[in-house]
Amino acid sequence: MLNHPNHHHQPPSTTTSIRPSTPCILLSTILFSLLLILFFSTSTHPPPSLPPLDPSLFPPDSPHRHLFLSSSNTSSHKSKQNPPSPPPPPSIAYLISGSSNETGRILRLLFSIYHPKNIYLLHVDSRASQAERDNLAVKIQSFPLFKAAQNVNVVGKADVVYQQGSSTLSAILHGASTFLRISKNWDWFINLSVDDYPLVTQDDLLHIMSYLPKDLNFVNHTSYIGWIESRKLKPIIVDPGLYILEENEVFYATQKRPLPDAFRLFTGSSSAILSRKFIEFCILGTDNLPRTVLMYLANTPSANSVYFPTILCNTQKFNRTIINHNLQYVSLNLRKEPHLLNSSYYTDLVQSGVAFASRFRPDDPTLDRIDREILHRAPGKPVPGGWCLGESGLDSCKVWGDADILRPGLGAKRLENCLLELLSKETFLSQQCAVN
Repeated sequence: MLNHPNHHHQPPSTTTSIRPSTPCILLSTILFSLLLILFFSTSTHPPPSLPPLDPSLFPPDSPHRHLFLSSSNTSSHKSKQNPPSPPPPPSIAYLISGSSNETGRILRLLFSIYHPKNIYLLHVDSRASQAERDNLAVKIQSFPLFKAAQNVNVVGKADVVYQQGSSTLSAILHGASTFLRISKNWDWFINLSVDDYPLVTQDDLLHIMSYLPKDLNFVNHTSYIGWIESRKLKPIIVDPGLYILEENEVFYATQKRPLPDAFRLFTGSSSAILSRKFIEFCILGTDNLPRTVLMYLANTPSANSVYFPTILCNTQKFNRTIINHNLQYVSLNLRKEPHLLNSSYYTDLVQSGVAFASRFRPDDPTLDRIDREILHRAPGKPVPGGWCLGESGLDSCKVWGDADILRPGLGAKRLENCLLELLSKETFLSQQCAVN
């Protein structure tokens, strides 16, 4: 296990002007952007060697298969003499981000989305003490399951993260590049914060995604930027999270800049489901567009919600792989800010059919209901799946089986219906990188 040293908080304050001249600001931030790009370049160091994986979770040359909870699925399979073999389950790389005093929320989210097939990276930003980070790593090491699967890692050296500016994007790219270095066996990258929570089990999600092309990217996106242009795209800021270790102010320049004409800006949500091919294109690719967009957004307040949609829709290789939905339920107010979800949203959450929801208060009772009625998860335990062989009703995941065996339930059917609607010819093609 690696022990390397986003939930996003508002910066302490902002100012409407800055004493240094704007050319000095731009020169300094461009230099910082170049250092950021060099930081994401390919490491020549091989990933650390790890002991062999637990053979009970990963038996050699074992055929994968699916176990269905519903009797209708079971009977339909029995009626077939030789049912076709299902595709092998994919693997998802999850970046889970939190801040000070949020390690408990990080662990809860980890258990709710845990599966031995996946790989996880936990990032506690610089607002937390190093002791919090070290204690989290010790807790991870203390779980026999995590030691057996060797798929949970902790970032030991935290990034400074501001809600505004490009430091949040920097932390996400840092996590993505780390996944590329430590593992070759994942197919999609998902970044979540402690405000997020799943609405399906990982067996549901992996089962459905095993039937999808692995180059699909699920990203909310639009070319209509409206009020965002004047408030979040044209302003020039300096994000101190890129170059100052301690928390400091985000500085705004008095001048504004025009929008670029070398590429078209698209905006969307901060969370996305991105293919490994696209992550490699952003981190390792020979095309210069990802680095050009990164440098442009280094001085922009809304870098996190603009970067991935802009690159996807301005690249011919990927602009037909994007689905205009990140499979996350969010309720927005008139100012396009997310409501805090509570029990009044529960029916809508279930009926939406998506995989995740955001934002929740810490320890909101709705999370307990999701654990109980959707995930069937006990406190402090992972969500039971096909790999869990213990007795039902107890700690069924205390005894491990083959991680390739999935047991999808009703959540898989809801997610399937959601994807069928998203991938219908009319919806899918009309919303792909459409220019408004």
